[in-house]
Amino acid sequence: MKGVVFTEFLEYVEECYSPEMADKIIATSSLCSYGVYTSVGTYPHQELVKLISALSTETGRQVPDLIHAFGKHLFGRLIRIYPMFLTGFSSSFELLRSVQDQIHVKVRMLYPDAELPTFEYQSNHPDQLIIIYRSKRPFKDLAAGMIEGCIEHFGEAITLTWDSSVQPGDAGVRFVLERKA
Repeated sequence: MKGVVFTEFLEYVEECYSPEMADKIIATSSLCSYGVYTSVGTYPHQELVKLISALSTETGRQVPDLIHAFGKHLFGRLIRIYPMFLTGFSSSFELLRSVQDQIHVKVRMLYPDAELPTFEYQSNHPDQLIIIYRSKRPFKDLAAGMIEGCIEHFGEAITLTWDSSVQPGDAGVRFVLERKA
């Protein structure tokens, strides 16, 4: 997993909790990297899982809730760091439909070794977007948070629901976005 996710997570912890909390979860997580991350480095995703689990222990918040909240935060940070990814998009649906074929192409230019999740899209109605998300990592709540961050960024009235089984035996997640009337 790219280091930018780790550096942003630790900044998130410092902002929402404290720098001492960030130091504490690093110290208690037994990390191979010792919690030293660069934004361009690559690190095992299990280290992020350990950090989030440690934060859960310290705060009493559930892991999925923490991952989800971080996803919303991460969306906002990534569009500040990489504003070129937003160029030409005027809605959540437009941006989200471009993740697989446009944004991930740009990400691979910046980080050729990035292991990115995949997205498939379905749409039977102009006010509905269905996204099938697949990843080797256990971060469906991060994806949900990022989608919600996108919706908030564009200030749209969209409901988001999801279920974890796309098909029997499939590890994908089906996100359904519907514009409110």
